[in-house]
Amino acid sequence: MNSLKNRVTLIGNLGQDPETKTTESGKKVTNFTLATDDGYKNSDGQKVSETTWHNIVAWNGLAEIAGKYLKKGRQVAVEGRIVYRTYEDKKGVTKYITEIVLNDLILLRSGKDEGKEEPDKGE
Repeated sequence: MNSLKNRVTLIGNLGQDPETKTTESGKKVTNFTLATDDGYKNSDGQKVSETTWHNIVAWNGLAEIAGKYLKKGRQVAVEGRIVYRTYEDKKGVTKYITEIVLNDLILLRSGKDEGKEEPDKGE
């Protein structure tokens, strides 16, 4: 029997430098935004480009890698699962968040972090 999986793969550029924190229980978590672009031709035949922003969350080892090697503008491929959550802000207003929780991260083009040390790829 085939089971369905919650899995998404994105290739995009970081919209900000990652922010790494340590939870009260000692786990590392890194958050960043990723911009993906998509395009199409409208009814007038003109190319239209759309950018979608994604909230990315990395935990533990991936959090450390993301915090060390990623910078704003860096192109990466990410694979993870979509998570929907809600919380109440200080004013009691319910906020809705959609995030991609990382399972895998692949560093692609450097972007603005030229010359920064890369992780050993076993070459």
